[in-house]
Amino acid sequence: MFTFSLWRDKIVVEMWIMGWRKEYLDLVLAPLSLFIMFGYHLFLLYRYLKHPKSTVIGYENHNKRAWVDKMMEIDAKERPAISVLGNSISAAATLSSISLVLSSLIGAWLGSSNQTVFTSNLIYGDTSPSIISIKYISLLICFLVAFGAFVHGTRCFVHASYLMTMPINAGIPVGYIEKEVIRGNHFYEFGMRALYFSTTFLVWVFGPIPMFVSSLVMVILLHNLDTNSMPMLQFGPLGHQEFMRTNKITNLSSQE
Repeated sequence: MFTFSLWRDKIVVEMWIMGWRKEYLDLVLAPLSLFIMFGYHLFLLYRYLKHPKSTVIGYENHNKRAWVDKMMEIDAKERPAISVLGNSISAAATLSSISLVLSSLIGAWLGSSNQTVFTSNLIYGDTSPSIISIKYISLLICFLVAFGAFVHGTRCFVHASYLMTMPINAGIPVGYIEKEVIRGNHFYEFGMRALYFSTTFLVWVFGPIPMFVSSLVMVILLHNLDTNSMPMLQFGPLGHQEFMRTNKITNLSSQE
């Protein structure tokens, strides 16, 4: 902490003596952009924990819990749950593969000797090799975090699919399966957030001003996408729905 204070005071003294330089813009806008992104996600986490009905994540988790509960009331041979979970597994596995490929590309780029691609005079900001390396390392960290989150999400969905194929009389608690499905959804959402952060770091390659603007636009879009205005549905018992469907089929048959 003391070393950071000395470094900060040194930068302030240099700015006062030598005047403003475009390299200082990264020291101001880059941390501010990250503060905006982290601040929004902390606010979203607070809303999800305290007021889950106001978030899309809480709304989706509510529907998924009801879905698991209704699927467990059906015989294992008639459950469409495997195909539904298969779609989630495919999505998480695909995104994990993409994240791993992008991580490999960034790692190869860092290991190469050519790091003068984005050192153009058109970029208003610090184009020193150290800052460029920090940008690539930040991108690499985001892609690796996304890869790990999607892999764990796939693992949870696969485990849930195994449990869903068990017969009704197996005695598996429904809450245990719901926990695996919700956990997989949490890992999936965490991986998506890492990709959102990687977008901000990717724009930083073109300068701190585009990074700051992109963080503001990203937060505005995410706030609209993460806010839920739909009421929480109260699903009725499966027997009532089956009765209504059977009654409808019977009425159609009698009319024929």
